[in-house]
Amino acid sequence: MRQYPRSLNRLINELGKLPGIGGKTAQRLAFHVLSLSDREAEALASAIMEAKQTLHYCSVCGNLTDREVCGICSDETRDRSAICVVETPQDVMAMERIREFRGTYHVLHGAISPAEGVGPSDINLKSLIERLQSSDEVKEVIIATNPNIEGEATAMYIARLLKPAGIKVTRIAHGIPVGGDLEYADEVTLLKAMEGRREL
Repeated sequence: MRQYPRSLNRLINELGKLPGIGGKTAQRLAFHVLSLSDREAEALASAIMEAKQTLHYCSVCGNLTDREVCGICSDETRDRSAICVVETPQDVMAMERIREFRGTYHVLHGAISPAEGVGPSDINLKSLIERLQSSDEVKEVIIATNPNIEGEATAMYIARLLKPAGIKVTRIAHGIPVGGDLEYADEVTLLKAMEGRREL
């Protein structure tokens, strides 16, 4: 590998720590940052620092916000009888893009993964239980964790935990994506599509 000046190597190394950024992409980004004007580079650095200093987790749902309570939790028009449980704040944004769900959310900040040493106490599950215990408004908890081993384990754990409380627990359907071909779908996806079928 070519030897770059120490400060450039450091920039490449730091950018390479970002998720989904490999060595070549980190290098490309570093050179792009260097091509920015001083004003543009300062704006980028300032935006990063401002986000780090002002954003925190909502005291109710765990979503990212710059206030004590996020805009969704403070919105009086939202349906308080349904809570959609997701893994990350990005999942909240994905659900909001469909503009169909008008309930509230709860962000777990991860999923149960015994292989990685992540148990129920390592995710934002305790505050969900406290939320449900402090309110009799909630009638349904919709589990929208990812359709992988960790997401399924988390969904099953939450369902077993909440069933005795008499709260309806549902799981979002998984299956063939719109525009997808059956021949390219894996067996688990096809199985989930069959399980989630509905009457026409």
